[in-house]
Amino acid sequence: MSAASGPRTLLLWCPDWPVIAAEIVEGVSAVGAVVVVRANRVVACSEAARAEGVRRGLRRREAQGRCPQLVVVEYDAGRDARAFEPVVAAVEEVAVGVEVVRPGACALAARGPSRYFGGEERAAERIVEQVAQACAVEGQVGIADGVFAAGLAARDGRIIAAGRTREFLASVSVEALERPGLVDLLRRLGVTTLGDFAALPGSDVLTRFGFDGALAHRLAAGLDHRPLAVREPPPDLDVSGTYDEPLERVDVAAFAGRALAERLHERLAAHGLACTRLGIEAVTADGQELHRVWRHDGMLTAAAIAERVRWQLDGWLTGARRGAPARPTAGLVRLRLVPDGVLVHLGLQPGLWGETGAERERAHRALSRIQGLLGPESVLTAVTGGGRSADDQVRFVPWGDEREPTRPAAPAAPPVSMQDPVVIAIDAPPGSEVVPARGEISQPQPGKEDGKDKRPPWPGRLPAPSPALVLPLPAPVVVVDEAGSPVGVSARLELSGSPAVLVIGDEPAEIVGWVGPWPVDERWWAPAEARRRARFQVVVADGRAFLLSLASGHWAIEAIYD
Repeated sequence: MSAASGPRTLLLWCPDWPVIAAEIVEGVSAVGAVVVVRANRVVACSEAARAEGVRRGLRRREAQGRCPQLVVVEYDAGRDARAFEPVVAAVEEVAVGVEVVRPGACALAARGPSRYFGGEERAAERIVEQVAQACAVEGQVGIADGVFAAGLAARDGRIIAAGRTREFLASVSVEALERPGLVDLLRRLGVTTLGDFAALPGSDVLTRFGFDGALAHRLAAGLDHRPLAVREPPPDLDVSGTYDEPLERVDVAAFAGRALAERLHERLAAHGLACTRLGIEAVTADGQELHRVWRHDGMLTAAAIAERVRWQLDGWLTGARRGAPARPTAGLVRLRLVPDGVLVHLGLQPGLWGETGAERERAHRALSRIQGLLGPESVLTAVTGGGRSADDQVRFVPWGDEREPTRPAAPAAPPVSMQDPVVIAIDAPPGSEVVPARGEISQPQPGKEDGKDKRPPWPGRLPAPSPALVLPLPAPVVVVDEAGSPVGVSARLELSGSPAVLVIGDEPAEIVGWVGPWPVDERWWAPAEARRRARFQVVVADGRAFLLSLASGHWAIEAIYD
């Protein structure tokens, strides 16, 4: 191998991979005329489609004109990657150090497999055979000096002799660079092959075509611009145990679970990992499968893993969970522990002020124990998120689950500065009326700062502070003006009168301060789900503060401020 050549590289190429992936994932038969389109152009086609004159780059309508029975599938990069993962795993069973070049092509250093299997040709045959047997996918292997040359060689299933890669590339068209703009320019300059391009001085190429052109120039010369970035196979971390005698007693099953927990912890420690989410799986003697995932916001030690396994087995075998079957119909013959979430051990440290300390751990263990007996929905915790109303911004999730909001949260409005706190918040939309009862209040227009619009992603959201109590069902009330007439709001957000009295049940209360309205018109495009209302913040004479809403002429209390 010459000094200028790259390392010997073996590349597996699966032809028409987007079509094959569509067959694997979506069941589209690749035997028929199939094309995969992106941005209304063909990016891949089956052999039957090519026989009808369909080619890559054609517009969808032109391709359908050439082949009326054509099956069109939209391009999906995620689908291609997911379908290619088993192929990569199959290659890793016979060779290590695999790099995924793109879905449908993976490369590895040829030296190891060729020495193990007795030559490059035998290594290529073994990998093609392995993929065909494990995945029922056809592939071709090319071997050359460098990934780029090996990829071109794989198109014909060739093995380029060491040191002959530049000679092989010399006659290849510049279209193999897959850079349409550069290829068009080179053709107009009379450079039609990679050999012609490689013959140009590198400094001149860099000056004329820029950095990307210089990289393409190296590829044309048989020099890759980076070494293989090999993929490390994920370690097999889960542990399992099979038992001849079914485990029917909790103490016996817990003893077996503790042994598995210690094995799992040792395996994680050997890789420098800690478990934060543990999957517990069991199979009964009659084939019933049980599964539960335990989450934890700290590191699960060997004792903590064993404890959660015991809790879960106790819950399964005693059938103490609410609404669950009494117990499994047979004893457990197989247990499996899966570290569903891991991270580097040094990434977690105990908290100084109890964040992940002993007190929190004891509470977590107690609540997790309850969940193991009564089910995950027996212990809930609140998660705040985005929304326009107070009842939209909070949802309840089971204890230990990921506390991710379903809606992105908007930044809270700045607190209101006032001399006498009778008005809850002043952050009114343009055109609203603000009537403080006492004191002086100064607050900028919402979302405006230095003349720039900086509105949060939830227009119409109530400003801070948030209510202390959100009623499960709004309580009906009456709001009247000084003349005793009900207060209404027009379509232009004009009030029929100033709110003066709030009637809760049979008790009137004088309104000493109010702000609003904040209009909300949600899901107007879906009449069955539409909700249109105006909201007000009010303070009454005895110091109580409420969030009121007016919808269809009816007033109601939505929330109470502290």
